[in-house]
Amino acid sequence: MIPALRQDFNRRFTPSRYHQFEQAMAERCGTPVKFRICETPCFFPKSQLDQMSQAGSELILQLTSNSEYHRLSDSSIPAKFRVPNEPPNPMFVQVDFGLVRDDSGQLQPKLVELQAFPSLYAYQPLLAQAYINIFGLDPKLEYFLSGLNTDSYWLLLTKAILAGHDPEQVILMEIDPLEQKTLPDFIITERMLGIPTVNISDVKKDGNKLFYKRDGRSIPIRRIYNRAIVDELERKNLNLHFSFTDDLDVEWAGHPNWFFRMSKFSIPYLKHETVPKTCFLDRVEEIPQDLDKYILKPLFSFAGLGVNIRPTPQDVAAIPAAERSQWILQERLNFEPVIETPHGATKAEIRIMYIWDEELLPVLVIMRLGRGAMMGVDHNKDMEWVGSSAALYLPG
Repeated sequence: MIPALRQDFNRRFTPSRYHQFEQAMAERCGTPVKFRICETPCFFPKSQLDQMSQAGSELILQLTSNSEYHRLSDSSIPAKFRVPNEPPNPMFVQVDFGLVRDDSGQLQPKLVELQAFPSLYAYQPLLAQAYINIFGLDPKLEYFLSGLNTDSYWLLLTKAILAGHDPEQVILMEIDPLEQKTLPDFIITERMLGIPTVNISDVKKDGNKLFYKRDGRSIPIRRIYNRAIVDELERKNLNLHFSFTDDLDVEWAGHPNWFFRMSKFSIPYLKHETVPKTCFLDRVEEIPQDLDKYILKPLFSFAGLGVNIRPTPQDVAAIPAAERSQWILQERLNFEPVIETPHGATKAEIRIMYIWDEELLPVLVIMRLGRGAMMGVDHNKDMEWVGSSAALYLPG
């Protein structure tokens, strides 16, 4: 994206340096990183990151400021996962964009999806800094947004997650956290904020209070940084010691209801130049003749599960009528391969990460590079110069 920086990096890259980088990441994270880290960071003009950050903010605010959408999105929250005491705004939001060329040949961002759920807020700054350190990049390169730096970012994240509570009484809650690929993020969060990572199955309830055990002590939980994905809870059919519907004496750092309200469910309601044509499947009166120009997506799958990138009329017909409200048909976009690599031009998905504490702020960027039909690992198997990455820019 910045030709001089891209060419310089590609020229100086060696497999041995990448191996050193992977080792350094494992050491800094305190555990091996089990998802693929791309060989390269991405070098963006700051103006382009600002454009996407602004677009993402407009999309988020369009939803949160719309009382009618709030009423309509009530239907997106399953009854058994409707959590009391919902705040007016989500705390953590991710907005994913791809880049397409418009009629004039200019690159423009287009929405892939958005999600009000925490992402790799602890891991991502470490990854970006490791690229700079290990590959000997220009130390003036930056990766935080909104004028943040390392100190102010960690202060903001700490305030959002802890909200002034004793770290021992704030937990990062996940399903079998030691088995998750995002374990590096959990470990860094523990190290930086002092909060424990607790398996959701180990959370106990007494009255309207929650507890977890540590060193034989029963410790009250005042606040939960929730990382448990609902569809994984459903797939594993876990028997928990509390219910999400309980009126508990606990705060949420990222209230679970927003996972549903701000999601693929939101896309048909958005009006913005970045949003592709999208419709709930149950509201499609006639299957488009050019169905090959659409993607079929379930509303609440994670990591691309269930997405049909080349649906046929038979695929659509196979979805029962009672379930069609849980699917969207979305215009297919031809994302431009914009990252030049030794293996050819590569597509990039750009995730703008937001924290909404006192105000909505874009804070970081997660990159995913791929040459497959989708960005997920299963669509980029046995490839190099693909995977998780970071966006770097030179200050103006």
